[in-house]
Amino acid sequence: MSRDEQLKQRWNQVEEKLSRQFADGEKLELDAIIYLIGLQELGQVHRRFKKDHKLDLMHIAICRLLEPYGYYEFEFYDDDGWPHYKMLEQLPQLKAGEQAVLMKEAIVQYFLEKEYIQ
Repeated sequence: MSRDEQLKQRWNQVEEKLSRQFADGEKLELDAIIYLIGLQELGQVHRRFKKDHKLDLMHIAICRLLEPYGYYEFEFYDDDGWPHYKMLEQLPQLKAGEQAVLMKEAIVQYFLEKEYIQ
């Protein structure tokens, strides 16, 4: 199986499993999955967040997802338990489709590490 086919298969597995678990089977979009990862990383899953905090959660997720690629490095947790990352390397200029593939690849890797999928 090619790398692209494997990514597509694993992405579908992540998407379907999360959609069943969090959206009553309605298909979750990429941004929603990134948001869920931010919630997971913060560890405050039952708390309600305002719009600006939702963006912060997505930022946490993106930093965590791109950390293995060498773009970010975890620094510390603040007094409120929010993780902070520092940028190590500027992200390359990517087209929208390339960005989506990178994020899907990083999300699949994240859920493989968490043993949420196989």
